[in-house]
Amino acid sequence: MSLFGKVRQAYRSRDEKEELVNQASLYHDSHLPTLWLLGKTGAGKSSLVQSITGNSEAEIGKGFRPCTQTARQFVFPESKPVLQFLDTRGLSESGYDATEDIKICTKQGHALIIVMKIGDTEQGDVLRAVQQIKSSRQINNYLLVHTASHSVQDFKERERLARFNCAQVEQTLGSEIASVTVDLKLPDGGVDGMEHLINALSEMLPIVAVVLREKQCSDEEAEKFQELQTKVLWYSGVAGVSDIVPGIGLVAVPGIQWKLLSDLADSYGTKWSKKVLADLLGALGAGIGVRYSMKFGTRQVVKFLPGWGQTVGAASAAVMSFCTTYAIGRVACKYMYHKNREEEVSNEELRELFYSAFDSVKKVAGQEVAAMAQADRGAENACDQYGSRGFGTNTAGE
Repeated sequence: MSLFGKVRQAYRSRDEKEELVNQASLYHDSHLPTLWLLGKTGAGKSSLVQSITGNSEAEIGKGFRPCTQTARQFVFPESKPVLQFLDTRGLSESGYDATEDIKICTKQGHALIIVMKIGDTEQGDVLRAVQQIKSSRQINNYLLVHTASHSVQDFKERERLARFNCAQVEQTLGSEIASVTVDLKLPDGGVDGMEHLINALSEMLPIVAVVLREKQCSDEEAEKFQELQTKVLWYSGVAGVSDIVPGIGLVAVPGIQWKLLSDLADSYGTKWSKKVLADLLGALGAGIGVRYSMKFGTRQVVKFLPGWGQTVGAASAAVMSFCTTYAIGRVACKYMYHKNREEEVSNEELRELFYSAFDSVKKVAGQEVAAMAQADRGAENACDQYGSRGFGTNTAGE
C-alpha cells in the first residue's frame, strides 16, 4: 500500500475509530503477561494465585477458565486485566504434552513458575514437562517455588529437601534457577515468604512490582490511586498495543486516553468534559502538551517508513504511548481528587508527577511491547495481518 494510502487509513468514521479501539482492547487482553504455574496436584498452585492476588479461594476457583485440554487461565483483575496465570493440570497423567500450553504462554508468557511441595521429591512428571518447555526455547524465565515449608519442622531438613528439588530442576534445565520457599497456609491463617516471592516475580515480570508489591502510601490521594492503578495500566497497555500498527495509533490512542479519563472521572464522581481536559492540560503547562503532540505526530509518521519504522519505530511509539497514557492517568487522578475537595495543587507538582509516573513504567512498557512484537513476529507482520483481517491476531470470532 502507498504511503498516501496508509495515511488516509488514519482518517476514519467515528464508528470505525470505535471499532479500532475495541480491536486493540481484544488484542491486548489476549496477550497478557503470563505467569505459567507448573506442578503436581496439591502442590499449592491455586493457593499461590490466591495469595498473590489477594482473591479468596472461592473467587480463584470460580475465576479459572479452561483454555486447552490440560490448562486453564485466571486473569487479574477480572475486569480490565493486566496479568494472567496459566495453571497446568494433568501432570500426573502419563504422556502429558505441553505443546498447546506452550502456544498459549508464548503469546506473552514471560515466566514459568515450577511449584513443588517441600518434602515431595518424586517430581518425574514435572521434570519431563520442564524438559519439553526448555526444548521449545519459548520460555526464558524460570522460578522454583517450594511450598508448605512449615510442614517440615526441622529447618536443616527443610533446607536439604529444597536443595534436592532445586538440584533436580537445575539438572533438567542445564542451568541454575532462582528459588523461594513459602508457606501459604500457616496454622494461624498467615503466610510466610510472600515478600521474597513477589520480589522474585518482579525480577521476571516488572508489572508484578507495579501491581502487586505492597507500597507505603503517603496520603489518602495516593491510596485512592492504588485502587485505580490496574485500570490505568490496562488502558496504557491498550494504547501501547494500538500504536504497534502504523496509522492505528493516530486515531486509537487519543480515543483510548479519552476513555481512560472519562472512566477515572466516574470513579471520582466528576463529569469528564473537554473543559476539564483543557483545565488539566493548562495545569500541566504548554510545554508538556506541545512536546507530546510533536512527538506523537512524529512517531506516527516514522512508523510508515519501511523496515526500521515498522519495527524499531513502532516499538518506540508503543512504549511512548504506554508511558504517556499511564502518566496522564496518574496526573488526572491527583487533579480530580483535589478538585473535588476544592483544594489547590500546584502546576509544578502535577508536572513532576507526570514525569515520575512516566519513568516508573518504562520497564513494564518495554517488556510488554517486546513480548508482543516477538509473539507476532514483529510489527510488520502485525501490519500485514491487520490489512487482511483486522487488528492483529486472536480477535473476536477466531
